[in-house]
Amino acid sequence: MNIASLRIRRLVTAIGVVAALALGVGSINAAAAWTAASAPLTVAPVSVSSLQDRLATEAARSDALATQLEALTAQSTDLAAALTAAQDRIVTDTTNATGMTKALKAAKVRLAKLEASVAAAKAAAARASKAAAKAAAQTPATAAPTHGGDDGGHGDD
Repeated sequence: MNIASLRIRRLVTAIGVVAALALGVGSINAAAAWTAASAPLTVAPVSVSSLQDRLATEAARSDALATQLEALTAQSTDLAAALTAAQDRIVTDTTNATGMTKALKAAKVRLAKLEASVAAAKAAAARASKAAAKAAAQTPATAAPTHGGDDGGHGDD
């Protein structure tokens, strides 16, 4: 192998590499053109300013939602406190109702005793009234005493 053939071989190799690269670039361009023709871009891509506007809108929405969440948390805390107060009130009212029920039962017992006492007093008054009426009916009317039969302790001698 002489030097001339080595140079020719290197030259042919370099031309082959350049040709392969050119063929690769051509293939890529042909594929890009074919893809563009197959799927044309009918809608323009979203612009950066549009994306920034959307981002600002979503950030404002996120802030509004965070504010609403804080308000709901505060309302939830208030409702929990109100529920606790209501439960405490129920316990107090139940205790009061139990005490009032006992007091009512005791008052009913006293009322029953009082009614029995009143009924006994009415019955006694009715018996006394009947007895007085009966006694008055049995006693004859008192006539004026006559002294005719009585001569002052002097007998009939």
